[in-house]
Amino acid sequence: MSQSRIRNFCVIAHIDHGKSTLCDRLLELTGTVTKRDMQEQMLDSNPIERERGITIKLAPVRMTYRARMTNDKFQMTNKNIFEIGNLTFDISDSEFILNLIDTPGHVDFSYEVSRSLAACEGALLVVDATQGVQAQTIANLAAARKAGLTIIPAINKIDMPHARISECVNELCGMGFKKEEMLQISAKTGQNVERVLDAIIEGIPPPHGEPAEPLRALVFSSHYDPHKGVVVFVRVVDGEISLEGSHPSRLRFLASGSEATPIEVGYFNPQMLPSDGLRTGEVGYIATGLKDIRLAKVGDTVTFQPIHPFTHSPVTPLPGYHEPKPMVFLGLFPIDASEYQGSREAMEKLRLSDSAFTFRPISSAALGNGFHCGFLGLLHAEIVAERLSREFDLNMIATAPSVEYQISLKRSHLARQGETFQVIQSATEFPDPSVIEEVKEPIMQVKIFTPKKYIGAVMQLAQEKRGEYVDMKYFNNAPQPPLSQRGGEGELSSLVELTYLMPLADMIIDFFDRLKSVSEGYASLDYEFFEFQAVDVVKIDILVNHEKVDALSLLSVEDQAQRRGREIVERLAEVIPRQQFTIPLQAAIGGHIIARADVKAFRKDVTQKLYGGDRTRKDKLLKKQKKGKERMKMVGNVQIPQTAFFEVLKRT
Repeated sequence: MSQSRIRNFCVIAHIDHGKSTLCDRLLELTGTVTKRDMQEQMLDSNPIERERGITIKLAPVRMTYRARMTNDKFQMTNKNIFEIGNLTFDISDSEFILNLIDTPGHVDFSYEVSRSLAACEGALLVVDATQGVQAQTIANLAAARKAGLTIIPAINKIDMPHARISECVNELCGMGFKKEEMLQISAKTGQNVERVLDAIIEGIPPPHGEPAEPLRALVFSSHYDPHKGVVVFVRVVDGEISLEGSHPSRLRFLASGSEATPIEVGYFNPQMLPSDGLRTGEVGYIATGLKDIRLAKVGDTVTFQPIHPFTHSPVTPLPGYHEPKPMVFLGLFPIDASEYQGSREAMEKLRLSDSAFTFRPISSAALGNGFHCGFLGLLHAEIVAERLSREFDLNMIATAPSVEYQISLKRSHLARQGETFQVIQSATEFPDPSVIEEVKEPIMQVKIFTPKKYIGAVMQLAQEKRGEYVDMKYFNNAPQPPLSQRGGEGELSSLVELTYLMPLADMIIDFFDRLKSVSEGYASLDYEFFEFQAVDVVKIDILVNHEKVDALSLLSVEDQAQRRGREIVERLAEVIPRQQFTIPLQAAIGGHIIARADVKAFRKDVTQKLYGGDRTRKDKLLKKQKKGKERMKMVGNVQIPQTAFFEVLKRT
């Protein structure tokens, strides 16, 4: 199909604004998926995505759409020719290929969005009519404009009783859009959704590329298939990929230097559908057959490997992507030591499809061999841990989350070690306080979007989290409609943008949950790294029965250390099961105990409530108890269940 009839676009929005539902309707309208096979969140193939109702990973799909001849935008010039905007087509050319990429909305997965933008010429910006413009609406729009994409704004959920359509229109006008280019739709009911397809064909330009030039294809995602090896998702920029002929051409990845003979090429429908090749401007996949997942990296450029090195002039690599920098770090340890090698292989496979996830081997006195992992945020960490459990049947214990600190060392220590400063990412790496000159922590620039009704509560929360106020501005100064026309929502239609400088270490401790709580779910936030600032930090050690548990150690601001230490030992006392002796739980800084709690002695007989009856009932309970003990970690002579680590650390 001609490039002029290809449209590559992504869907961007704040979380829960209806991206996935809109994609479902588009798949239905284009006949890509039949109603019989249709299910909610069709492009969210991961069970975790379906259960949580969020998109975690970008998902491409190819749709074929025949332009509607009855639309007012289509003007017939003669019996064979019609026009769409400034484009003219023959009736036989009225079929279009629409390559859609669904993207996540949560800030932790913003890197997935950036990769999608690089593979498209346009973006569909979806705004929830009941919530209006939110943090990720602004962030994703800015990224799309920076990438030079054509933006089509769509106001979704207009069927909802509390839809604020006029306010949303004003907010989008404040972002530089015109009223006449805004689409008002309901992805749930399908109202006006077909207009979205028309707007994409008319408004988004076709891809620009040179079919006669050597192949250049951008790898924007990938995954590992046990039968097909590494499968890369590509956007063909120049040239084409074809499997026709008895001797398929070898491909070369310019960044890694690896080579592969493709065993399958195709596109997403939405499952992988083999084809004879991919042409200029198209989006699809290449099954490389590579078994080493490190040989095909996201952001690499794929080209042909000529038989003779001087057959072609050197191919210029595509710009690719900046490597994402992990912001949150924690340790993951397999419960069973025999699962260590399997855990490493599983993480390698996850790393292939998730470039923002990093890991390296570490060892713990309490937990054995494990991995120090880096993530974009706590939700990202939670999703990775859950994927390891579900997809690879691995049960991992997570340590307390931490951020990256820069530690300047004293001159006397520098003279011995020849270092200027150290970068640490966990409490176990924290050096002796006697050699520390200065500690710096990462500071984020945080933008909080909230209705003005909640300004006071949000500002108080930010202050508790050591936030430094920078700016406040009203995002929408349009006249407020009468209360009767706002569904009783009062001042919710006036959005305020608060800007703070806030330590990342405090942000990763329940900040997002508390922000949603104090704003009744209406506030949202976006953040980016600002700078490193000096801070007084101490290491809190947790002792169980007088033995340190390095997996529970954490770093804290000095004036918050006593409170956090007390919270941890009190939580531990709640979740560690009673054993045959009293267990003292202590929090300490250096040799100074700052908090203590005890687990009282208790011997539990799981069969005590059973009297007489079938012996198999007792055996079943005893077997269940034995299995539970196998999932516990021993610290000295104290058994700590996996759930204890999880319950304590997820709130630390």
